[in-house]
Amino acid sequence: MTDAVQAVETVQHLDLTTTWVGILSFAIFVIAYYFIATEDKYNINKAKPALFAGTFIFLLIGVYYAVNGLDGNHLHHEIELLIVEIAGIFFFLFVAMTYIEAMIDRNVFSALRYELVSKGYDYKKLFWITGLLAFFISPIADNLTTALILSTVLITIDKDNKAFIVPSAVNIVVAANAGGAWSPFGDITTLMVWVDGKGTFVDFLYLFPAAVLGWGVTAFLLSRFIPNGNPPFADGEKRVEISAGGKVIIGLFTVTIATAVLSHQLLHLPAMWGMMFGLALLKLYVYKMSKKVRYGSDGKVCERVNVFSFISKIENDTLLFFFGILAAVGGLHFLGFLEYFTALYAQFGATTVNIGVGFLSSIVDNVPVMSAVLKSSPDMGANANAQWMLVTLTAGVGGSLISFGSAAGVGVMGKLHGVYTFASHMKLSWTVLIGYFVSVAVWYVQFQILGFGA
Repeated sequence: MTDAVQAVETVQHLDLTTTWVGILSFAIFVIAYYFIATEDKYNINKAKPALFAGTFIFLLIGVYYAVNGLDGNHLHHEIELLIVEIAGIFFFLFVAMTYIEAMIDRNVFSALRYELVSKGYDYKKLFWITGLLAFFISPIADNLTTALILSTVLITIDKDNKAFIVPSAVNIVVAANAGGAWSPFGDITTLMVWVDGKGTFVDFLYLFPAAVLGWGVTAFLLSRFIPNGNPPFADGEKRVEISAGGKVIIGLFTVTIATAVLSHQLLHLPAMWGMMFGLALLKLYVYKMSKKVRYGSDGKVCERVNVFSFISKIENDTLLFFFGILAAVGGLHFLGFLEYFTALYAQFGATTVNIGVGFLSSIVDNVPVMSAVLKSSPDMGANANAQWMLVTLTAGVGGSLISFGSAAGVGVMGKLHGVYTFASHMKLSWTVLIGYFVSVAVWYVQFQILGFGA
């Protein structure tokens, strides 16, 4: 170990919360979140204020260090650690979203829509089917990916019926977040907890009862708002088939997720490493597809498939939003603000604070909240494992209370722009709140009373 590295590691974090850089950075963070929350009012995409805050805060810190003659190596070292943390999440989502666009291109979801609608299912059955799919796909494909998939299905079912789409969108967000809570890669927050070593793969599975019952109650209440009737479907509507290569791409996506899990669990590699390997598999397969000349029904040569066309369609604003918000939280941590988390745990106890984390995550987004909890590394008490599972559950499920409180909600807002909004979600948020308390109650009985999973 070099002398420079030793010097960096022995530097204690300075408390800069009361300095001009701390006060100004906190103000920038609050203002940025105001514009994120009022995205519909000002028509400013949430990525812009998040990215501005995340980058500008560290520029201010850099200026403070330079003006006061502080050791810049310490700042540089902390930013490098933050970049590694963000990159793991960024590239994980990047690959997942690329696969989603590839499956959209191959008519996977259009075919699914045809199968659902052609069977004569009414709106209520479609509501429960999409919710169930969201709950059981998200533990495998992560909640953001799942929410993007199912919201795409909603659009193809009936894009003009807001009375069906809005409650169904809320249901998908809640189901994706609840389903993602009991899987280490089902949510960005659970991924962060898993990567940080706060729980094993099996530990997360014990959250299934709390997750499924909480979502089930919310879904039942939401179903009361679903209109009667069936979505439009013409008798002569042409059957939609999955395009060439679509089924193989579905299989490759499954292999990619499995590789990400196994490489992290067994080989101690970042989960995104397995995802990037899966992207390589997709690129190789699409290259093989593109070498074959394909003809359409009209006898003309079909357009060749190109992975970069998939990449160009992904929600880049969503990725930049996460980069910005994680960077901003990293800046607040560097300044010393996250030490207040530790004080809260010491004063009120782990259970009370972890339940409160769910409400905070709905306002501030569950990703930065979980990042703050992990960075502050509070004392969870004697039963630390159960408490880490509780905060994982509350951050995930609590993120559904407000539309932009979770990755799934942010993704669906982008996919259903102008339909699923902050205002439309808030009208139904009381159903999510009831489900939230049900989930916490189930956790308490299971972990604290019965000791099952603790």
